[in-house]
Amino acid sequence: MTNGIPVELVGVRIELPTNQPIVLLREQSGERYLPIWIGAVEATAIAFALEGVEPQRPLTHDLLKLVTESLHSTVSRVEVTALRGGIYYADLVLDRGGEEVRVSSRPSDAIALAARTNAPLFADPDVLEEAGVEIRDEDGPDEETELERFREFLDEINPEDFGRPS
Repeated sequence: MTNGIPVELVGVRIELPTNQPIVLLREQSGERYLPIWIGAVEATAIAFALEGVEPQRPLTHDLLKLVTESLHSTVSRVEVTALRGGIYYADLVLDRGGEEVRVSSRPSDAIALAARTNAPLFADPDVLEEAGVEIRDEDGPDEETELERFREFLDEINPEDFGRPS
């Protein structure tokens, strides 16, 4: 059982001017976004899953999904559990015949697997409090306006603003 806040995967973006990929999560019943800097390989894996791209041979995260299924387990959820020293931590939570199994994971890998298995995502309240970014629109939010405002926000920040060394 989680005490995390449900979040949804908005997508993968490129932070300018560094061209560093980020995965963007949004609080389901709130106004905060959680940007997590990730590697290019993980960004590609998440984007492929979101776009429904099926490679000829399984990529690493596809393989992990197949291994999980072959061991009669399911991905029950992904939890972004902590932010320490600018580094995000996550747990991949598996269900193995009613038994909950937690596996420590990089958030990007766990999110890539969740995108392939439709597993729900959660963020620890302290992580959202520390690194969540609120974006409000007084006339009522629409996704395009929110994303544009978030892009403007990203243009003005550096990874150091979130405690991440560049």
